[in-house]
This record gives sequence, structure tokens and C-alpha cells, in this order.
Amino acid sequence: MEIKNTIWMTGNLEWFAYIGEDEVFLGSREVPYPLEEGDKWTNQYGDTFQVTDGEIRLTGRTAPPERHW
Repeated sequence: MEIKNTIWMTGNLEWFAYIGEDEVFLGSREVPYPLEEGDKWTNQYGDTFQVTDGEIRLTGRTAPPERHW
């Protein structure tokens, strides 16, 4: 499956993508790799994403996941 969004990873292992005209932080370790149709995840800020029709979509916002150190 080909992802239609432009995506990249920084040297800090953080994933970003263009969703529409906006540069969006997708997450780091929580981003599934390789991305497949139907994948869903929530980044550390509570933004939820889903891959639909080969495109990453911002589906909403929830409470940020609890981080355990």
C-alpha cells in the first residue's frame, strides 16, 4: 500500500506528515511501522490518527495517554 501523505522521521525518531497543508506531529514510538490500511494510534499529545484509503487522517483528540517512567 502506498501512503499518499508526505511523511518523514527526524533524527530524534519522531514522525511528521503533511496532512493537507499542515505539518503535523504523528508521534514517535507509538506510530505503527510499516503503516497499513486501518492502522490507528494516539500520539503523546492525545491526537488520534487513522490510515484510510492510503491517507493518514487526523481523526480527533483525546486525553493524552498516561506515560509510565
